[in-house]
Amino acid sequence: MLDPARSYDLIGDVHGCALTLEHLLDRLGYHKQAGVWRHPSRMAVFLGDIIDRGPRIRESLHIVHDMVEAGQALCIMGNHEFNALGWSTPAAEGSGKQFVREHTPRHARLIHETLTQFEQHPGDWHDFLQWFYELPLFVDAGRFRVVHACWDAGLIAPLRQQYPNGCIDREFLQSAAVPDSFACTAFDRLLRGTDMRLPHGLTMTSGDGLTRAFFRTKFWEDDPQTYGDIVFQPDALPEPVARTPLSPAEKNSLLRYGAEEPMLFVGHYWRSGKPAPIRPNLACLDYSAVLYGKLAAYRLDQETRLDPNKFVWVDVERPEVVR
Repeated sequence: MLDPARSYDLIGDVHGCALTLEHLLDRLGYHKQAGVWRHPSRMAVFLGDIIDRGPRIRESLHIVHDMVEAGQALCIMGNHEFNALGWSTPAAEGSGKQFVREHTPRHARLIHETLTQFEQHPGDWHDFLQWFYELPLFVDAGRFRVVHACWDAGLIAPLRQQYPNGCIDREFLQSAAVPDSFACTAFDRLLRGTDMRLPHGLTMTSGDGLTRAFFRTKFWEDDPQTYGDIVFQPDALPEPVARTPLSPAEKNSLLRYGAEEPMLFVGHYWRSGKPAPIRPNLACLDYSAVLYGKLAAYRLDQETRLDPNKFVWVDVERPEVVR
């Protein structure tokens, strides 16, 4: 799907920040021609999560969709696009659910801004939902890979056999309503990442107000010893938890993306500070744009290891995220 010989601009989670996206595209040398942002020689790759939370979700979708349709971009699926499909899709009979993603208050809160902004544009929303099926869950270009949250070769190999281009269908989506099914596991791992339960029945309330019994974990650490060595989320673990040693079983359960693997680009994780590689073959490009952070990109040419000088970003100004 991607020509490894071409140059690409990989762009992190937009979350409805359309003005900032236009500023970033302009900074990257794209120009709007015939209604579409274009570059004379490069192509954009969006890492998912175009929707939810921000003030200009519909505009953001139109920018990305039109670039993809014109051959100027590729976009993969993020967990928020999957959530939208699940929210809108009836579950299969016998699943015990009404929708693939149940209409709980918590789920309603996450998609509320998107549904509100499309209230006067139901046809538009219907068309975008159908388009989400065209967003692959992963792309392997050989020299580099993209996935929204986590590359798990053990799940991607059978998924690729079933869906060679990484794009799933309604039947696969509906099967995700069944806990512990292959579809449920694949969506959760590739689009949300790896996690671990907090010890002793503890819970944490994150910065976005959601209470969780699990914390997000690194999927690349070579020899972690404690919970603090593997946490990968904006909210730090309580110090006593961070110092807790990992058991042998917990260590063995951790996924590891090796340092010798191709370059991998992910979004999803709400990073902060100056965009930089996590390791020479791994970069996260989600720098919390919708939380007054940065909308970040990486300018990929023919390198096989990440160059810290090739990150480009735009700081999000407050008018962007105030309706």
